[in-house]
Amino acid sequence: MEKHSLIGGKVHIYKRPNSRHWQCSTYLDGKNWRVSTKEDSLSRAKDFAEDWYFELRGKSRVGELKSGKTFTAAAELFIREFKAITAGQRSPKYVENQALRVRVHLIPFFESLTVGEITASKVQDYRVHRAIDPKTGKPLAWSTLHQEIVALRQVLKTALRHGWIDHLPDMSAPYRSSGKVGHRAWFSPKEYRQLYQATRRRAKEPLNERWRWESEQFHDYVLFMANTGLRPDEAARLEYRDVTIVKDEATGQVILEIEVRGKRGVGFCKSTSGAVVPFRRLRARNKPQLTDRLFPHNQRELLNAVLEEEGLKFDRDGNRRTAYSLRHTYICLRLMEGADIYQIAKNCRTSVEMIEKYYATHIKTTLDAAAINVRRQRPERPGRKTDEKHRPAARKPLDKR
Repeated sequence: MEKHSLIGGKVHIYKRPNSRHWQCSTYLDGKNWRVSTKEDSLSRAKDFAEDWYFELRGKSRVGELKSGKTFTAAAELFIREFKAITAGQRSPKYVENQALRVRVHLIPFFESLTVGEITASKVQDYRVHRAIDPKTGKPLAWSTLHQEIVALRQVLKTALRHGWIDHLPDMSAPYRSSGKVGHRAWFSPKEYRQLYQATRRRAKEPLNERWRWESEQFHDYVLFMANTGLRPDEAARLEYRDVTIVKDEATGQVILEIEVRGKRGVGFCKSTSGAVVPFRRLRARNKPQLTDRLFPHNQRELLNAVLEEEGLKFDRDGNRRTAYSLRHTYICLRLMEGADIYQIAKNCRTSVEMIEKYYATHIKTTLDAAAINVRRQRPERPGRKTDEKHRPAARKPLDKR
C-alpha cells in the first residue's frame, strides 16, 4: 500500500491495491477519521487532504465535530434490509415507495446529521419544512406527511437495531387534537341504483361498438363487487375455479361461494343472490378455462368516466369514490338490512372494530330506538298509598244552588 504523510505527520494519504482513488486519515479529538479523496492524482489528493484536515480542526474548535453513523448510512442500510426482508410479504410497490420517500425527502433534509442528533425537535423541524408542498404551494396532505414520518421511524429503528443509537426520539405530532373518524365513501341505495342503471345502459348501447365487451364486463363488475364485498385486488386475482354456484341451506337462495386470495391470505366469502346472474353472464360471454381470471383488465378508467358522467365521483363530504367504494357499499347495505356485524366482518375478511369504526357509525338503521328511548319507571313517593284500598276519596263538587 502506497502511503504519504502531510502536515508533520498529522494527515496520511494512502491508496489501497484494489482502488484507483486515494484515501486520507487523521486522528483528532480521540477518534480516527477517514474519507476518500475521490482523486486518482496524488497532487490533487494532497490538496484535498489538507483542506479536509483544516476543516475538521475548525469544526473541532467550535464544537461542531460530529461522530457516529450518519443518517444517510442508516437510510441506505434500511433500504437494503427492507427490500430483502419483506420480499414476498409486502407489495413491491410499497417497498419502492418507501425507498423513494427516504431518498427524495428524508435524506436531503437529514443528510448533514448523525442518527444520534435526530431529536424530537429535528422531527418537528421536518414537519414544518414539509408543511407546504413546494410544487403546488398548497398544504401537504396529512396522509403523505404521515407516511414520510413512518419511513423516518423505520430508518431510526434500523439504527437502533444495529446499536447506532440507544433510543428512538419522540415522533408524535404535537398540537394535534383527536381526529374525527370519517366514513368511507360509498353509494347510498339511490346512488347505487343510478350507477348500475348507467352501466347497464352503456352495456346495451356502448359509445363505440368495439367497446361493447369492455362495457358488458364493467356492468357485471359493478354488480359482482357490490354483492360480494371483495376488495379490488382480491377481485383482480379471482379465477373461475375460485367461484362456485351453490344453494344455501339456511336461506334456500342460490349464491356464490368464493375462495378469496388477498392481503389477508386465503379466505372465504358468500355472496348475495345478486352476484349469481353477473357471474353466469361472465362465464357465458368469455367461455373461460378454470384458471382464467374473471376480470383480467383494470376497470379504473371506465369507472371514473361513468362516475364523472353521473356526478357520482364525490360524496357530499368530498370523499372520492373508487372501486373500493363498491366494497363499502356492500357492507353498508348489509348493515342497513340488519345483518349481524360479526358475520359481515368474517365474510369481508376484516375486523368488527373496523366495521364499527368506519361503517356502522353513519348507518342510522344500526341505532335501536327501542333501546335508546327507554323510560325508567318513576319511584313511588314515600307515605303515599296508591292501591285502590287506600286511595283517598274523591272530593265532592260544591252545590252551586
